[in-house]
Amino acid sequence: MRLQAELPFMATESMIMAMVEKEGSRQEAHEAIRVLSHEAGAVVKQEGKPNDLVERVRQDDYFKPIWDDLTPEKLLNPANFVGRAPQQVQEFVEAVVEPALAPYKDQMEGVTATEIKV
Repeated sequence: MRLQAELPFMATESMIMAMVEKEGSRQEAHEAIRVLSHEAGAVVKQEGKPNDLVERVRQDDYFKPIWDDLTPEKLLNPANFVGRAPQQVQEFVEAVVEPALAPYKDQMEGVTATEIKV
């Protein structure tokens, strides 16, 4: 839920760059996003309503070239905003968790996660 509330703000730079790729002006795109972001932010903070930034972008003709890109598969894909987190988790598991569990390998043989009691 929290991610969905913040994702539109996180995706603003991606929206700007998508506009630039479609021959839009970076300055104009930045200003348009800034205005829409402030409006959406006010709705969230002052009225307690959900973040409607994406809908505002979809209703602004300036952003028409990227309307089709405002999907979870493209510009609004949460995976675009996690940085190195997946690799860092994998590195942590390999460097810290697996060595810590290694002495207990025999006791864990055949045990599923639903059976482990801490």
